[in-house]
Amino acid sequence: MSIAVNPDPTLVRCPWAGDDALYRHYHDREWGRPVTSDTRLFEKICLEGFQSGLSWITILRKRERFREVFHGFDIPKVAAMGEADIERLLQDTGIIRHRGKIVATINNANCALALQAEFGSLAAYFWRFETPDEHRPDDLSWEALRLLAQTDASRALSKDLRKRGFKFVGPTTCYAFMQAMGLVNDHTEACFCRAEVEAERANLVRPT
Repeated sequence: MSIAVNPDPTLVRCPWAGDDALYRHYHDREWGRPVTSDTRLFEKICLEGFQSGLSWITILRKRERFREVFHGFDIPKVAAMGEADIERLLQDTGIIRHRGKIVATINNANCALALQAEFGSLAAYFWRFETPDEHRPDDLSWEALRLLAQTDASRALSKDLRKRGFKFVGPTTCYAFMQAMGLVNDHTEACFCRAEVEAERANLVRPT
């Protein structure tokens, strides 16, 4: 992703946004803002799986290539990928070359199709796990935030996804997904995004 203009350095942000322009852009424009697009929800749950054991900025810098090789995270297209695609992706230096995570993405696409058939959309399924806004201290680092990032709701989501056959969806991964997709507002009290996200969540028509 190319960032044409550096985000305003004078704004107060969550500490984990740091000084990197790409990270700040992600924090300002995406993180915590409610998402109801099945494609974006599927992409995020997959990329959170790839992030497991790594830093999110590593995934963010490779996100465009992930989108290219996984057909824009079009669920039916990913579900149709096979062994030849897996072998090809294992040679692609633009992504995380982890066989288990690549296989899990294809597996999860098939599981996502089943969720769509049962609930009408991924959004209708995931938004059942929405939780009240969290009120985090203003001095939490990204690492500290992730260490705290496991809740009853994320454990319930993780358990249900795994029961349905999803892979790489532990409770911490699920909470990171919930934070990013707006199922909870985890921006700190001082962050300029917090009020914006609260307003977006208040005006959101929940998928059913």
